Amino acid sequence: MKDAQPTVIYKLLKRPSAVVALCIIGITCLVSVFAYLLAPDATPSANRMIIELGAKRPGFSKQLLYLPKSSVQSHNSRLSEWFNGAPSGYLATPVNGYTFAGDKIVVRHYIDDGLEDTLTYVLSALIPADHLKAPLQEQQHYLEQHQLITKTFYLGTDRYGRDILSRLLIGSRVTLSVGLIAVLLSLTIGIILGSLAGYYGGVVDNVVMWIINILYAIPTLLLVFAITLTIGKGFWEIFIAIGLSMWVGAARLIRGQVLVLREMEYVTAAKALGVGDIRIIFRHILPNIAGPLMVIAAGNFAAAILVEAGLSFLGFGVQPPHPSWGLMIKEHYNFLLTNRPLLALIPGIAIMLLVYAFNILGNALRDVLDVKTPN
Repeated sequence: MKDAQPTVIYKLLKRPSAVVALCIIGITCLVSVFAYLLAPDATPSANRMIIELGAKRPGFSKQLLYLPKSSVQSHNSRLSEWFNGAPSGYLATPVNGYTFAGDKIVVRHYIDDGLEDTLTYVLSALIPADHLKAPLQEQQHYLEQHQLITKTFYLGTDRYGRDILSRLLIGSRVTLSVGLIAVLLSLTIGIILGSLAGYYGGVVDNVVMWIINILYAIPTLLLVFAITLTIGKGFWEIFIAIGLSMWVGAARLIRGQVLVLREMEYVTAAKALGVGDIRIIFRHILPNIAGPLMVIAAGNFAAAILVEAGLSFLGFGVQPPHPSWGLMIKEHYNFLLTNRPLLALIPGIAIMLLVYAFNILGNALRDVLDVKTPN
């Protein structure tokens, strides 16, 4: 097995489509790990709302005045901020311009295109306490350098004025998490039930296949709805619900493979030597079906992403304010018929590329691991 691993990787790397798929998956994994370090809006769930900047085009820029909040949440450890984001101590107000009048700043508050009003703030209410003793000119300079910042929204903003790029990056965590948990759950249940049914046959096989046939008759979305209503609707519950609905295909495939392998000579020899059934299944049979398992894992990963996106679109998936690509489409699908279609198209394209990558990878693994197919 040790010698086969580099061979499989080498064969994959000889296929341009597989290389593209691996690059898409690898980049998505890196982005999900470092999402809050890469996101322009590093607040928890990238949920900084600037209502005045709702539904802006990609590349839109606006100068923002950051106003200190009256109460600020305590900051967590650096590791916690890396995984969960850091709460901001400022409120962002879009401005068209500003002037200083002594110890005050007068800003032209941007409300909408061609619409603004005038706001006046005392510098002492905006400048941190450790800078209040500085001369007035230095206070003004500090404000211009640290709290009057021009921000560019590279993918535009959603209807609530949140940065789409930030929510897209952080939403990749939800997408990959649901795929990973669904694959782990489906393969674990599928391996256990499929192996027992294929190895022992008889009553065990009849019972397992009866359950599989019943679940196959239920549409996946309806089955997920039923599980969600049973265990609850939440961030982790939806991942578990998807995983519990996807083990059927894995179990059926594994059962068929085990039915063939249990008749092989090395299994008969192991039985003759007194090796236990569990050891035969997990040490002698399952390692020889690693190829089909990898293929079905890639397929389940892609299917789980689509199911989660569909559930979020219908309102049964990840709940706001957590960013989810399916939820982003739900919030903005009505913009498809306006002059802002990218609000819904951007997360849709992200889902399409990632599902495409996993399907292409699954097909490549199937061809590479099939000894009957010339590589």
